[in-house]
Amino acid sequence: MSRIGKKPVNIKDVQVELNGKTLKIKGKLGELQFEVHPNIDIEINGDELNVKRHNDLKENRALHGMTRSIIQNMVTGVTEGYSKTLEIVGVGYRAELKGKNLLLNVGYSHPIYFMPPDEITLEVPSPTQVKVSGIDKELVGLVAAKIRSFRKPEPYKGKGIKYSDEVIIRKAGKTAG
Repeated sequence: MSRIGKKPVNIKDVQVELNGKTLKIKGKLGELQFEVHPNIDIEINGDELNVKRHNDLKENRALHGMTRSIIQNMVTGVTEGYSKTLEIVGVGYRAELKGKNLLLNVGYSHPIYFMPPDEITLEVPSPTQVKVSGIDKELVGLVAAKIRSFRKPEPYKGKGIKYSDEVIIRKAGKTAG
């Protein structure tokens, strides 16, 4: 059995609705839904949600733990939410909000305008920090990765857009001979 898949999901603070294979989870921050794979069953027992699989085929074993993790992330998202912080490093590199859109100046000859999805909120606490937050863990990570991809950190001076907890391994440059 999957160790992660066996653990029950605590659904005390959320409303769970199961229609066929569609699971809807509603909490104080919003609502998320997920299409459960046909080989996986969901059981709701009071304040706990259990994920079961039909048999021990390799595909079903993989789906078991993954489905439980996705449901746990949905519950955490609608109760607490997720956020990622990006740091902008470089002389003259900065970010600002124009309405809901993000304007980035990261060393190109033109500014970059980024329009986030409706479910995501962007904050710019300082010109060198961008905070991406929302209830969907996958979408928050995807948007943060997209913003980071506009100017990835380079290994010589460390300039670029990086996650706040990311460590850039620096390389030694050429030495004058």
